[in-house]
Amino acid sequence: MQPQQPELVIKARVPDYALGPHTAPLGLAFSRSSAWPAPFDNGVFIGQHGSWNRKPHSGYRVIFVPFKAGQPFGDPIDVLTGFLNADGDAFGRPVGVVLDTHAALLVADEVGNIVWRVTAPTQGLRR
Repeated sequence: MQPQQPELVIKARVPDYALGPHTAPLGLAFSRSSAWPAPFDNGVFIGQHGSWNRKPHSGYRVIFVPFKAGQPFGDPIDVLTGFLNADGDAFGRPVGVVLDTHAALLVADEVGNIVWRVTAPTQGLRR
C-alpha cells in the first residue's frame, strides 16, 4: 500500500493461529466435550467457506484446530471435505458450524442447501 504507514505496522498483531489466505472462515464452534475422542475433545471446529476467485481454490472444508493449555496447538485436521469436484466446481460451501445439545457438529451448507450433521465415531477414530 502506498503511502506506507509504519506506525500502523508497529501496532499490527500477529494472529495466534494463521489459517492461510482466502479460506474465509465464516463459522466456528469450540469443543470441550468428552463425546468426541481426542484430539476433537479440546479445540475448535472451523467452517471454511472458501474463495471462488483464487486458483487453486482454498477452503471449502470444515477443519478442527486442537488446543493445548487454552491455545491452538498443531496442524488443522480435516473433518468434512469433498465440497469441490475435480473441475473445481462447488458441491457445497460451509458457512456456519455449531455443536448441538448431543455434541454433534451441525454444518450449514449454502450451496447444497442442507445442514450436515457430523458425529464422533463410535468405534474409535478411523483415518
